[in-house]
Amino acid sequence: MIDFFPLVRPFVHAVDAEHAHTLTIRALKYGITGLIGRSSDPENLKTNVFGLSFDNPVGLAAGFDKNAEVIPAAHAMGFGFAEAGTVTPKAQAGNEKPRLFRLSQDRAVINRFGFNNKGLSYFARQLKRLTPGGRKPYGANVGANKDSPDKTGDYCQGIETLYGLADYFTVNISSPNTPGLRLLQSSRALTELIERVFAARQKQMAKGKAYIPILIKIAPDLTKEDIHDIAEIALAQKLDGLIVSNTTIMRPAELKNPLKAEMGGLSGAPLMAPSTKVLADIYKATEGKIPLIGVGGISSGADAYAKIRAGASLVQLYSAMVFEGPGLVNRVKSDLSALIERDGFQSVSDAVGADHR
Repeated sequence: MIDFFPLVRPFVHAVDAEHAHTLTIRALKYGITGLIGRSSDPENLKTNVFGLSFDNPVGLAAGFDKNAEVIPAAHAMGFGFAEAGTVTPKAQAGNEKPRLFRLSQDRAVINRFGFNNKGLSYFARQLKRLTPGGRKPYGANVGANKDSPDKTGDYCQGIETLYGLADYFTVNISSPNTPGLRLLQSSRALTELIERVFAARQKQMAKGKAYIPILIKIAPDLTKEDIHDIAEIALAQKLDGLIVSNTTIMRPAELKNPLKAEMGGLSGAPLMAPSTKVLADIYKATEGKIPLIGVGGISSGADAYAKIRAGASLVQLYSAMVFEGPGLVNRVKSDLSALIERDGFQSVSDAVGADHR
């Protein structure tokens, strides 16, 4: 099918970035995916991670569908899974606008949204509308309200409220746009956090509900000591998985767009190298024993393959679609399949961590 996005991109980019995103969500809710088209997933992309089956390892990253409104549309675009959120217990407006910026020359995005969302009640209603059975996996990314006196308690509330409505949970402690949030990545705070969210899961399982994987999403701006501590805790606590990584507060010297001075988290092409480096370091530190989802800067099948060879069992993208459009998903999958076959691997899982062998 013809990719029309290059034709409409100038008009889309003429609109304020956040308004364009809002219009995109609205269009997806009303069936624009029928114009995108998708091909069947190659057999070598099928995989199984933390007990879930995926037709392909390419997922939609959190941040795009903050309120779980377009999960079916994400699946229809060809994503193997989708992650909605970040959702907080109470609805919140987030930071003042403008708070989303396109750095077109750098193929990058800066955001300082601050977990704007409609809250857990609305999010849960959206998930309850989804048709059970015969569908692709999706996750719920939970966060803490900006003014919460007990941020760890907010994560527990998110898990308890949404338990049974999502296939996995992501505990987002790595957004740079909520004050104090990244402090939860410290050794003592992270241990307490994991123990409490695991207790929230156990509470639901005691009621007869199934085991649901819980993942932690970490930042790319970590020291060697941070990586060592996170890996040690993840192994000791038997964490189901880690997502590496969120946006960065760093500003690479090669950035050209004057908007680079805006506060917030940077995503897109400049994040590819540093996030993949942290991914590889985490993989080595955990000895490949913890499933990883690689995020940050993916805009091609080669990028996705680099994440997988560095240690990712699954990958996610979002920012690249701002510049490439939804047709990117199928191109990434096709090229990724070809690269796996080229290197003699039978499946995507065979290629995981290949750079370390």
